[in-house]
Order: sequence, then structure tokens, then C-alpha cells
Amino acid sequence: MSGSIALALLGGGGTSATADAASAVAALRRASAAGAETKGVAATAKEAAVKLAITRFKEGISRAKDVETALRDPRVSAVLLPALGLPDATGVPGLAVRALTSDPKDPKSVAAKLPDARWKSAATTLNLAKRGMDALRDPAVQQKLIDGYTSYEWRLSKDGEASGISDALYFEKRMATGKAPSVYEVLGDAVLRRVVTGALGLPASLAIQEVTTQARAVTSRIDLSKLTDPKQAAKLAERYVMSANSAGSASSPLLNLFG
Repeated sequence: MSGSIALALLGGGGTSATADAASAVAALRRASAAGAETKGVAATAKEAAVKLAITRFKEGISRAKDVETALRDPRVSAVLLPALGLPDATGVPGLAVRALTSDPKDPKSVAAKLPDARWKSAATTLNLAKRGMDALRDPAVQQKLIDGYTSYEWRLSKDGEASGISDALYFEKRMATGKAPSVYEVLGDAVLRRVVTGALGLPASLAIQEVTTQARAVTSRIDLSKLTDPKQAAKLAERYVMSANSAGSASSPLLNLFG
């Protein structure tokens, strides 16, 4: 398996630390404050680079003769994949084509079988297996993707203040749905995995263990059902960014305040 495919499946990546643990938490709290996302996304939508990416995205779709051509077009994938929560998959167009054009309702489909649950969610959102290019050309679908991309770009910009904030914001948004994820949903979503295992101080090498072993490592340390409480979700998100920006990682005294 190539490094790029492993990255797509296991959600590798992240950014280097740019702040100390305390200022990282402060930055996350500012980004999580009421109205911060709405204001930030509106400003991001006006940025020249974002406008250009969206224009190129629309051009790529309008000129594509079929779905595969569209998905393999860098102009399209550069917007579509981040919008669907899969920014780390832009380097694996073949995987994107196979997963996103498969039927997520079929348990044997590529989207359903991939360990990263974001693929199944993305395939469900687009419904390319049934709608094909009609889905990509649908103005409502395009707008949803553009909105998702702009939100992603705003979250990503927050990583310039401190490492891991974009992941933490994604995590908090997912928890705000009011439905607590199962441990397997956490392990199957690369970003949720990074946040939860990072906050708990679990090593990256956990990913090579049997999934049941991974599940026990998580559930023995946290009751995931409590994460529907915004305060608990915020607490875990802050612990994650503290860990990502602390030289001492999980051993940092600051992290003990969140234990």
C-alpha cells in the first residue's frame, strides 16, 4: 500500500505546532464562540484564492464528459473532496473515483467497505451511483459543496494559530448533531480518530492493532455517550489541541487540568 493511500485510509497528516498549549486553547475557544464560524466563513468566501478555486471547480464540472473525468480533474477534486470532509484524499483520485461512484447502500461497495467512514458519508451525499453527472451539475449540490469547501478553508485557516484547531472544530460540529458516535464510528472517521485518540494520549501505532483492541483502548478511557454534552465535547477538543501543541504531549501538567 502506498503512503498516499495509507494516508487516505487512516487519516494521517496534521500540522506542526504553532502555539503553546494555553494559547492553543484560547485560539480554539475564539473559533468556537457563537457567531465566529458564520463571520469567518463569510470573510473566507471573499478571498481571491477561494473565489478562484470555486470558479475552476465549476469550470471543471461543466467541461467533464463523465463522472470519472470530473473526479480526476484537480480543479474539481480540490473543492469537492475538502467539502466532503476528505481533504487528505486529493492525492488519490483513483480511490476517490472507486469510492464515490459506488453504491453506499451496498455492503460490498468500495465506499461501504473502506475503514474510513467519511467515504460512505460522502458517497451518500453525492449519490453518484444513481445520479451520475446530474448530481455534480445540480446547482443545489454544487452550492452545498461550495459552502462545505468555504467552511473547510475557514477551519483550516485556524491551524495557522495553533495545530489541530481545524480537527477540533470538525469534532465539535460532529458532536453537536446530538447523536453520540459509537467507538467504531470514531475509529472509522479519520478526523474523529485523531481527536479522540490524541486527546486520550493513545499512540498512532494503535492503528495497526485489531479493531477490537483499538475499541477497548478508547472505551476504557472515555464514555463516548457523554460527548453529546457540548461541555464534554469542548473539553475533549481542548485537550486534543493542548496535546497537539504541547512539547510534553499527554504528560503536560496543563493536560492534567482536563483529566
